[in-house]
Amino acid sequence: MAQEIPARQSVQAIDRAVAIMSVFSRARPVAGVSEIAELTGLSRSTVHRILVSLASHGLVTQVPRSTDYCLGPRLLALAETARVRMSLELLAEPAMTALRDYTGETVALHILDDTPARRTIAQVESVHALRRTYTDIGAPLPPHQGAPGKVLLAFAEPELQEKVLADDLRSAVTLARIDPEKLRVELAEIRERGFALSIEERVPGVVGLAVPVRDHSGRVVAALSVSAPSLRADAEKLIELAPRAMQAADELSSQLGYRAS
Repeated sequence: MAQEIPARQSVQAIDRAVAIMSVFSRARPVAGVSEIAELTGLSRSTVHRILVSLASHGLVTQVPRSTDYCLGPRLLALAETARVRMSLELLAEPAMTALRDYTGETVALHILDDTPARRTIAQVESVHALRRTYTDIGAPLPPHQGAPGKVLLAFAEPELQEKVLADDLRSAVTLARIDPEKLRVELAEIRERGFALSIEERVPGVVGLAVPVRDHSGRVVAALSVSAPSLRADAEKLIELAPRAMQAADELSSQLGYRAS
């Protein structure tokens, strides 16, 4: 059994790692162990130990034919993820608010991570007292459950799709097993029509519609959803709203640099 690391010791290790990575800048892209130790006030042995650990995770890398270090390639992926998310949330608010005003229902923005899991990152709530409210912002959810996850899954890379389809797929409501082949067919239908529906599929009493959002490369990077209590909407009503939701998604995609051919 692994020995539990005291909380304070763990936090201290993180503080030291951040201090070391903060040494690197545009003016100082490369630094040696001694220089880092001098700038951070840490011992050379501590700096070296932390650098080796950071390098094993791709957060720093040793310069070829040198004992110096620089920031690692994994930070590029992390920075891109942060950039896309911040850009999405900032740019999406006007389109989300306009869609909420048009439908009167809650509009949300969702992404798919590499886990893979669907995460809700923003919402503009319905104007009605009885409304759908996302209380799990940022929480990981199975991508095969609900309209937003299915839209993201439908347009995801084949490898990620197969990873999900190979899992033990269960209904969020009944916990019954979901046939992966039926889901595969449903994902193909979503790609063809350009939107997904959820009729009390993930949350009892809630129905939803989701459409894809694309970036400058044409890749689907988010899903825009409209959700409402089943007392106010059904599949027919959601399908009526689909063109307006797709228009909002197209507006956001255009802001992200997407140009339809």
